[in-house]
Amino acid sequence: MSSKQTIDQRVSVDEQAIECDEAEQYEVVEETPELQPSVAQTIQGKVDTNHPDGVGRGLTLAAEERLVAREMEITRTRERWDRAQDSEREAQCRRVAVEGSQERRCAFQERAASVDPWCDPERGDPREELAQEQLAAVNKQAMRLTTKIDEWSRAAISRRLAERVVDGTSVMSAVVGVYEELRTAPGQVISIADVQDVNRKEVSIEGQVTQLWTPGSPKIQQVGLIEDDSGRIKFTVWRASQKTMVEEGERVQLRSVATNWYEGRVSVAVTGWSDIHSLERGRWWE
Repeated sequence: MSSKQTIDQRVSVDEQAIECDEAEQYEVVEETPELQPSVAQTIQGKVDTNHPDGVGRGLTLAAEERLVAREMEITRTRERWDRAQDSEREAQCRRVAVEGSQERRCAFQERAASVDPWCDPERGDPREELAQEQLAAVNKQAMRLTTKIDEWSRAAISRRLAERVVDGTSVMSAVVGVYEELRTAPGQVISIADVQDVNRKEVSIEGQVTQLWTPGSPKIQQVGLIEDDSGRIKFTVWRASQKTMVEEGERVQLRSVATNWYEGRVSVAVTGWSDIHSLERGRWWE
């Protein structure tokens, strides 16, 4: 009995020694989970760090200095110290552009004064040289011409009339001459009958498309007749102009069309510099 118990005790002691040796070989580590930011937190952190207003919101000192320096550089670029005056760059550029435009206009008017003395920029307003009765008559006729010529103001018409009256023309003769001059001026829509009397290469007309026929060349997009109360004229729309197609019976306005003469007849052509405006089609946003 005693021998058996002794063997059991030895075995148990040996097992305990083995367990102690294994415990010493393997270090026991306390399992603590590592906390990591989520994807949303990582994105928000980058946004906060790189935000222009992020000074004091997690930026390092070097990053804060770079951000402040960037804002100062932007301010210096927009505003500069010019002749001891703090002026905005855009405003200074506008002033320089306006001054340059005025100088070029004065130089052009001085050259034009050799042909028309009234173009001289140093010459005053001709209405100041008129008597009171003449000025009243000029203003009255200018008001009447304004209703016939839409694109000219009353002040511009009265100045033209005053120039002719000062040069010795009667008021009624000045009215007729100014009306004929402004009625066929560049950019003014003229009647079709006056196209042949205009001495320039481009005109603007308005009327109704009365007829269209098949073009005889692949370079021509459309060809037909346009008519108003004064007459009718042939028009051609070149395919290279890439303009809108017109229809028979449609009222259109052809602006800056080129004039052509063939066998004693005048016609107009729509080029890339021309415009076609339909007077009957509504605007697409309405």
